[in-house]
Amino acid sequence: MIQKFTIKNIATYNKTGVEFANLRKINFIYGSNGCGKTTISNFLAFSQNENFSDCELIWKDDMPLKTLVYNRQFREENFGKGNINGIFTLGHATKEELEIIEKKKKDLSVLTEEGKKQKGSLEKLNSNLKTAQETFRDKVWRQVYKKHEHNFKEAFRGYLYKQTFMDKLIEEYENNSSELIELKRLQELYKIIFASNVQSLPLLPVISDNDMDIIEQNEIWNKKIIGHADINIGNLIQRLNINDWVNEGRKYLQEDSLICPFCQKETITEEFKKQLQLYFDETFTADIQLVQTWGEKYMATSTELTSLLESISDKEKHNSASKLNKDLYDATLKTLSGQIAVNKEHINNKRKEPSRSISLVSTTEMQEKIKALVVVANQEISKHNQVVENLYAEKQKLITQIWKYVITEYQDNIKQYLEEEKKIKAGINSLEEKVRGSRASYVALNNEIKRLTQNVTSVQHSIDEINRILQLYGFNNFQIVPSPGHENQYQIQREDGTLAENTLSEGEITFITFLYFMQLAKGGIDKESMMEDRVLVIDDPVCSLDSTVLFIVSSLIKEMIKQIKSGVGNIKQLIVLTHNVYFHKEVSFVDGRTPKNGNTYYWILRKADNITSVKGYEMENPIVSSYELLWKELKERDHNSGITIQNTMRRIIENYFKILGKFGDDELIQKFANPQEQEICRSLICWINDGSHCLPDDLYIEAPYDTIDKYFEVFRKIFEEMGHIAHYNMMMEEK
Repeated sequence: MIQKFTIKNIATYNKTGVEFANLRKINFIYGSNGCGKTTISNFLAFSQNENFSDCELIWKDDMPLKTLVYNRQFREENFGKGNINGIFTLGHATKEELEIIEKKKKDLSVLTEEGKKQKGSLEKLNSNLKTAQETFRDKVWRQVYKKHEHNFKEAFRGYLYKQTFMDKLIEEYENNSSELIELKRLQELYKIIFASNVQSLPLLPVISDNDMDIIEQNEIWNKKIIGHADINIGNLIQRLNINDWVNEGRKYLQEDSLICPFCQKETITEEFKKQLQLYFDETFTADIQLVQTWGEKYMATSTELTSLLESISDKEKHNSASKLNKDLYDATLKTLSGQIAVNKEHINNKRKEPSRSISLVSTTEMQEKIKALVVVANQEISKHNQVVENLYAEKQKLITQIWKYVITEYQDNIKQYLEEEKKIKAGINSLEEKVRGSRASYVALNNEIKRLTQNVTSVQHSIDEINRILQLYGFNNFQIVPSPGHENQYQIQREDGTLAENTLSEGEITFITFLYFMQLAKGGIDKESMMEDRVLVIDDPVCSLDSTVLFIVSSLIKEMIKQIKSGVGNIKQLIVLTHNVYFHKEVSFVDGRTPKNGNTYYWILRKADNITSVKGYEMENPIVSSYELLWKELKERDHNSGITIQNTMRRIIENYFKILGKFGDDELIQKFANPQEQEICRSLICWINDGSHCLPDDLYIEAPYDTIDKYFEVFRKIFEEMGHIAHYNMMMEEK
């Protein structure tokens, strides 16, 4: 069933919209033309259409049913294309077969209801489980965590959320077998082990061996690199000690120029060039290259070493847990850096003046001192890490002991919760098993119903039924017949064999369309859909119909309403929309003894300023006749004046006995047996007539209520003596 639907932001429905809540099996929606009834029926037919994106449709128990909608669109879709689809119904079934199928369908409904109850119970149990879990979770957080947070917060780290803390508490309750330590001792151990944030330290980088010592001890630095002394100009160069100066100037001597780069005169001869080449021979060149090579290697190695050592110094400077002797390390590093700087300067000088003899300072001692300091620091770090590793084990042990204390302290509450949880989960498992069983039984029974209906369904029965009703009510000039060459397709044909679809009146089309819809409501376009549970929506089915046909349509719907209320058939809910007051009265009238019905809900749609609103009346039918209103005033006489009651009584007697019954005053009076009662009746009629046309006199005003009560009893006796007490009881809702 549809439980609720909301319509807004479409047609005459604004952004607030209207809501139809708590729908029942039978629902009547009254509204004048143009107030939005067709919008409702279109929404219920095509709720997924994007035009209704702001609207909402909620099904009971989240179980959508097939929805069949009768409105203008239904008529256009089914009676504007020439042929009509056949409808499968239980046409060939015997009475016994129908009874069996109906019984099976009732059994299926029982199974469905059982399934709903089981699902509801399952949802309730799941809700109870969730509530129990949340209650225990909050209790644990408040009574355990908050209680011990100040003393043992670090021991609880990793479980500082309510859910994770509860899960951990239960896990420890089920698995923790450590020794139980008293609270005071636990607090002492906690202060020791968790006093500072002790962590493992990384080892300092290992300082690898290098070639700096080899380079520093190389003889090339002491060697004076000069030219060959046996050459003529050699003695002069060496005597003047201008070896480096000549070698440097040699770079500026151009091959095809006679100008001397030193004196800038044309003094250069080929012989002189030859003498220079012989003086600076291969030995000289090789030594120069050796100085260059060793110098570059020393520069690179020393720079790399200095960078590494300085990075260690910078890092350890900010490390409060450093194990390095930083003062000695920095002092040694400063000395080493100074030695390296001196050596670099000497090497650069040697490069510029190869004839100079230099001696490099040995850095070996300082390097070894630094290496030793790093080794000692790493040894201390290893010891520290060993301690930290043991501390971690002690910390884990303490954490386990803290949890042991906590679960022991709270064990009664934990045990109680786990027992409750176990009980609820057992109920859930049991219900889930029942739900699976019910679902299997439902599938099996539904398949059996399909099998039983397979051989007794036909299309012809629904067509025959439509034709029977047409003939029964005087529509003899056309009927529905099979469409030639089209299986399960039909067409409307006149007596002379011509097609009647294009010549039918508006009322005839409306009536035959409605009859077709009523058959479709009982069956289906195919055998598979014939037995599906469904919801019917009927939107103004009496448009263009005369009063006779309107009565027929009302009668057909009323018969369907009885079946829906009694649970017979597969129609589970009906929604009727109409603008016709007479049709509303006819179709909503059940019997005079049932003014209200728990299976019925009434609404009225109204449109003001082009905006639709709705008002619900629940079981109270808001569409009443003037005669019913008279009786309603009489039932509410305690809230009305004496004058109103007089007039109401007169109009009821006039309408019922005088106008409809054709009784006169004397005939009413003569129905009473004795003269005293006749006089009372005569007084009542006279009092009624008097009160209907003039104000009461002073005597009446003095004691009106006694008079009203006395004559109201006579009013009732008139119906009793006339043999119409049943009508009185019906209208007064008295048994």
